[in-house]
Amino acid sequence: MQKVKLQFKIQNLINPFIIIGIAVVLRLIPHPANVAPIAAMALFGGAYLDKRYAILVPLVAMVISDIFLGFHDTILFVYGSFLITGFIGVWLKKHKSITNILFASLVSSLLFFLITNFGVWLVGNIYPKTITGLLECFLAAIPFFKNTILGDFIYTSLFFGGYEVVLRWVKNTATLKQRA
Repeated sequence: MQKVKLQFKIQNLINPFIIIGIAVVLRLIPHPANVAPIAAMALFGGAYLDKRYAILVPLVAMVISDIFLGFHDTILFVYGSFLITGFIGVWLKKHKSITNILFASLVSSLLFFLITNFGVWLVGNIYPKTITGLLECFLAAIPFFKNTILGDFIYTSLFFGGYEVVLRWVKNTATLKQRA
């Protein structure tokens, strides 16, 4: 009986609204460029939440925080990259391992870099609409890519690692109470 109560409480900790709130707050507080929790939220949501929430959580977090931060011409590319990351998270649900989680985080960072910078090149006026212009756009974005990788690894590690630590603690507590 105790085990059911404890596991119910841990499930409440990953309520989609709480995850959205955390993502919005972390995205709104000052941070280095591209060091944000959204990709990690998308991976985490895909791996632990129902499919419909897995895809909605990062997008709702983006829309809410973009109300305060502002919308821009490449928003569809940004949202699209996080949508794909959510689907990678859904794949992780059945393939969870430290290696797969870290690989998914790296792939998500790479997808964000490629998709959003392609968007900057495509809809912006900074770079010529040539292969050379596209390459210039990608080269100019490399310093931001380092931050994207760093932020995605940090937040992915915190979300997945923190959740697994709490889950194990709950299971151990339930086991100890059953023995007593």
